[in-house]
Amino acid sequence: MTSPRLFDEIGNKLSELAANSPAKDIEKNVKALLGSAFGKLDLVTREEFDVQREVLAHVRMKLHELEERVIHLEAELARSRSQASED
Repeated sequence: MTSPRLFDEIGNKLSELAANSPAKDIEKNVKALLGSAFGKLDLVTREEFDVQREVLAHVRMKLHELEERVIHLEAELARSRSQASED
């Protein structure tokens, strides 16, 4: 049963190789580069996006209420004008 031991040794060697390879340095450099690039863009956080979405929903609701109010006021104005013209 040398097979599990062989797999362990191979795994250890691969881990060693990965730790000593330039892949970690490349990964770190790429992350720094992307972080810098994203920092220069006009991006918002998810929290800021969610807040703005809530504000927009509130504004839409208020706009709908105001539209209904204008319709109601215009109807009242039309009724009062028609009553005034009948007199």
